[in-house]
Amino acid sequence: MRIKEIVHFLDDWAPPGAAWEKDNPGLQVGSLDKELTNILICLDVTVEVVKEAITRNCNFIISHHPLLYHSIKRITPDSDTTSAIISALLQHNITLCSWHTNIDFSRNGVSHQLAYRLGLQSVRFLRGFEDNQYKLSVFVPEDHRELVAAALYEAGAGTIGDYSKCSFRSSGTGSFLGSENSNPAAGKRGSYEEVEEVRLEVILPKWQLTRVTQALYRAHPYEEPAFDVYPMKNAAKNYGAGVIGALPEPMPAGEFLKFIKEQLNLTCFRYAEGAADKIQKVALCGGAGSDLLPSAVQQKADAFITADISYHAFHDAKRKIYLIDAGHFETEIFITDAIARELTAFLKLTEAENQVLITEYSTNPIKYFK
Repeated sequence: MRIKEIVHFLDDWAPPGAAWEKDNPGLQVGSLDKELTNILICLDVTVEVVKEAITRNCNFIISHHPLLYHSIKRITPDSDTTSAIISALLQHNITLCSWHTNIDFSRNGVSHQLAYRLGLQSVRFLRGFEDNQYKLSVFVPEDHRELVAAALYEAGAGTIGDYSKCSFRSSGTGSFLGSENSNPAAGKRGSYEEVEEVRLEVILPKWQLTRVTQALYRAHPYEEPAFDVYPMKNAAKNYGAGVIGALPEPMPAGEFLKFIKEQLNLTCFRYAEGAADKIQKVALCGGAGSDLLPSAVQQKADAFITADISYHAFHDAKRKIYLIDAGHFETEIFITDAIARELTAFLKLTEAENQVLITEYSTNPIKYFK
């Protein structure tokens, strides 16, 4: 298998188009055309991680945080850490790709994995993204509706939440008059025709519009298929920021604080006290997500767990909601296990096969003095 097949699989889960516009996910260093040996998964790319990849015969590193986030003007391996990493990757023919805010903002991504770690139920996005969906409506002759629908689904249309192959169909009559230069699939050129057609409607992410319309043209029997594209304003089910869910049973606030310390393997954490005596409804955002605090309060969460919280945000939360800063690394690290599970299933590996590896190094630069 080539590395690009792994990339295509992960891009279906967390499309590059879902990323924050200022982000730099995707290929960082190397080639996607190489045959895969082993995969090493990490949160951050460090010198130690690259050395580990070399030792463990991994020619593909998957990181959450991109190595190349800000532009670089020169590569000087002897004086610059990023340059040293790039040089080592190229020297040892290792490819590096990152899935960052695109996997933050996708279903079953970073925040969802944090929610699953805490056993939350009925998990949904805390803030579903708007303006990133289209509805496509196309008119298809009755005998081609399933062929066209299948092509649209394959190209990335028709997924709503946990449901795929979603569409709406309604029947009607289409009419046309082809010129002498036309080549109609039904009827004759120069003759007015009426054809029984189906109006087929699907939802798609905006970054898949080109791919979906190209698939439409390939599958549709008409020379000039008639279709409409509508921008949508409703919040997306598949892409958003943060999540919110519920514990199976309410938990006293003090017990909840102990619970998250144990479940997230925390040495310590900062928090502001909220109003609830018991915690059940919990909002989460892996990494820096304090800008979602108003959404958590508005949706009546009893607690909000995220990272990189400012002093003033704690003030804003006090006596409204339990606001917990559990650490950037600590709230994102569970995505590495999730990626490993997905790739192991995709590659159909047995437990004895060890092709998908997670780094043995903690790339967290923060230490705690006890």
